[in-house]
Amino acid sequence: MASGSPSLLEEELSCPVCSEIFRDPVVLSCSHSFCKVCLQQYWDQKGSLECPVCRRRSSKENPPINLSLRNICETFLKERSQRAKAGPEVLCSLHSEKLKVFCLEDQIPICVICQISKKHENHKMRPVQEAAEEYKEKLRTALAPLQEKLKAFNALKLICDQTAEHIKSQAQHTERQIRMEFEKLQQFLKDEEAARITALREEEEQRSRMMKEKIEKMTEEISSLSEQIRALEQELGAEDVSFLQSYKDTQNRAQCTLGDPEKVSGALIDVAKHLGNLKYRVWEKMLGTVQYTPVTLDPNTAHPELSLSEDLTSVRRSGERQQVPDNPERFDGCWWVLGSEGFSSGRHCWDVEVGGEFWRVGVVKESISRKGGVSLSPTAGLWGIGLFSGKYRALTSPPTVLTVQRTSRGSECSWTGTGGGVIL
Repeated sequence: MASGSPSLLEEELSCPVCSEIFRDPVVLSCSHSFCKVCLQQYWDQKGSLECPVCRRRSSKENPPINLSLRNICETFLKERSQRAKAGPEVLCSLHSEKLKVFCLEDQIPICVICQISKKHENHKMRPVQEAAEEYKEKLRTALAPLQEKLKAFNALKLICDQTAEHIKSQAQHTERQIRMEFEKLQQFLKDEEAARITALREEEEQRSRMMKEKIEKMTEEISSLSEQIRALEQELGAEDVSFLQSYKDTQNRAQCTLGDPEKVSGALIDVAKHLGNLKYRVWEKMLGTVQYTPVTLDPNTAHPELSLSEDLTSVRRSGERQQVPDNPERFDGCWWVLGSEGFSSGRHCWDVEVGGEFWRVGVVKESISRKGGVSLSPTAGLWGIGLFSGKYRALTSPPTVLTVQRTSRGSECSWTGTGGGVIL
């Protein structure tokens, strides 16, 4: 039949009033049938119970339902809907006959005339319905792993989403821990805190960026798989002949080129790196920024003309007498200063940096005289070396000239000995 032209059956099943397929058809005594609603509307407009076709007056205001006609109309509408879904019937392009046979050799549906033609001679054939069911089963089998893979990707994406949230939670928690630790420290630790927070932020950004890229990639793959599965499922719902005609292409599209989804290893923030032994590692790093001096000078013993550094690790002669108390511990006749801690036994060694044209360094007994002049010899309780008159000398009585291989304005001396203190 021509496209858009109603069939004779469709015309017979159409209401004379609305020209549509009958809905709840009723029959009048004149044997004419109408949609119940259409007839009631017609009677309301006319004001009389006459037949819209033959004008005969009906004796009943509620004519009976035409059950047979209603059943026929429902069946017709159902079949028409199914035909609309299946699309127009495909005929053989050579003989305009229905395609009822599937050629296994050429993998195409053909008509019965093609079947007996020379082109398909000795070819194995199957009924279209049987072949369609067989190949649909194959496609269902191919579809199953794709569906499983989609499920796996969705599950992994959920894990990745949770991981991304957990990374933020980890970063916040780690930041709180770092801040708690750094609150116990002073200014140096505040600088260290800022440096470690920056490192954490960079790692969080790196991890989050990695997870974002992974999630975006999987989203694309899931979208691609979903589209592939949707297209294949659509093919499964197609009419057999149409399905078989496009089966080769469909089979190719059913192949999955994506690999199995892989979990992301090393995605989480390395919390142990940020928090493990934090205070010890910060303390260890702090040691590299400070200088440990085994000898701290005692300003209470320094000659008034000696000036000590604020950290009490170095001394120089200022040439000006400072206003300091003349306490018993202070030297006033020699330009000396003692270390703050003494010792009574053992071996002790220091590396002392010296400079200038005149200096002395050594150890003395704690009982050495602090006032007036002091004899520079072991008998007075002093063991030391010094530079004066351009020569290195041991502080003996008389002084012993020492031979050195190298001299400079800045010299480093090692001294090992016993006694009660250090002098300069």
